Amino acid sequence: MWRRPRLCQMSDENRRGGFWDFLRSRPAPTAAGEIRAREPGEVPTGLRNATAYAWRFLVIAGAIAVLVWLVITFKLLVIPMLVAILLTALLYPGFLLMLRLRLPRVLAIVVSVIGTLAIVTGLIWLVVWQIGREAGEVRDRAGRALLDLRDWVIDNGLLTDKQIGDAFTAVFDFVREQADALLSGALTVGTTVGHFGAGLLLALFILICLLADGASIWRWTLRLFPREARPAVDASARNGWQTLINYARTQIIVATIDAVGIGIGALLLGVPLAIPIAVLVFLGAFVPFVGAIVTGAVAVVIALVYNGVWIAVAMLAVVLLVQQVESHLLQPLLMGSAVKVHPLAVVLVVAGGSMIGGIAGALFAVPVAAFINVVAVTLASGSWRTGTPPDAELIWSTVPRTVGAPDPDEPHPSEGKHA
Repeated sequence: MWRRPRLCQMSDENRRGGFWDFLRSRPAPTAAGEIRAREPGEVPTGLRNATAYAWRFLVIAGAIAVLVWLVITFKLLVIPMLVAILLTALLYPGFLLMLRLRLPRVLAIVVSVIGTLAIVTGLIWLVVWQIGREAGEVRDRAGRALLDLRDWVIDNGLLTDKQIGDAFTAVFDFVREQADALLSGALTVGTTVGHFGAGLLLALFILICLLADGASIWRWTLRLFPREARPAVDASARNGWQTLINYARTQIIVATIDAVGIGIGALLLGVPLAIPIAVLVFLGAFVPFVGAIVTGAVAVVIALVYNGVWIAVAMLAVVLLVQQVESHLLQPLLMGSAVKVHPLAVVLVVAGGSMIGGIAGALFAVPVAAFINVVAVTLASGSWRTGTPPDAELIWSTVPRTVGAPDPDEPHPSEGKHA
């Protein structure tokens, strides 16, 4: 039997008010699941929740913006500190091994710092030596290559000799007109070199302080947090520090393999400046994805200018082979377990870091993101309550301390002292 629609079964009052009056008269559900009538002018629950999330998000975004502004403002202090922290994470396994072998801490610091300086100085000497040895020949070959390119362009009718001459004349005139700008740029370079030297000395000093007295530095930092939050902060920092150690160690392995592979390929193909190319690849590998592309392109361009098209193609094949081995073998096996950050996140973080801080931002973006990720996961999962893993040691301890255990330097509550 045909049944009347439910709309027709409304009361006379609702039928006279219309269908929309009927819907507005329906009671709204509450958070507790009860049904109550919405008060006139009351803001809907969904809008209230969205607004609550929105203003909290704005506060968080404002705090992050202030933090980024402070980092950019004090970059001459922040960058050396980050460099020192990464160097400490890199040197820490060997430093800890020397301590376990009963070497005095001072001797272990001297060996670590002087060994690092010796390696860096040796690489710089090799680069300068090969550049000084092959610079003249490379310049001559590059000049001949430019002349060959000029002849090829003229022979194929792309440009005339007069147009090429006019182009060079315009370039020289531009350089002459911009002499003042070039002079100020030279002064800027001098200032940058001064800042680099000061930052290097500051990073070296921070490195020595972290290796020598990291315990006091961390205990002082930990006392800035409320007493109830210290176990969680301590555990998350230890896990984040272990992540930095894994990142530095893994990145050194990946960068060394890239540099050796591309350097040997350039040497076998007869490409000049093989050692500077290898050092450049080593440094560029610390910027994931972007550094490999840039340094590989430099190697191919040098091969093209000096050796010709076919050697450049062979150099490109070597670069692609090494990069494929890194991307499909080394990065998943080593970097994936060390950083625990998805490759998409790595690309976005590197891009954002380069937009904010240039080369320095791209260099430190991945380790900072990895550290923040591990700290957030440790705090959110509550794993800090179960204790610290045996390998999550900080730079001052040779034996890991259980999270939540009393700190020997922390006054007992019964003493009536405050941190």
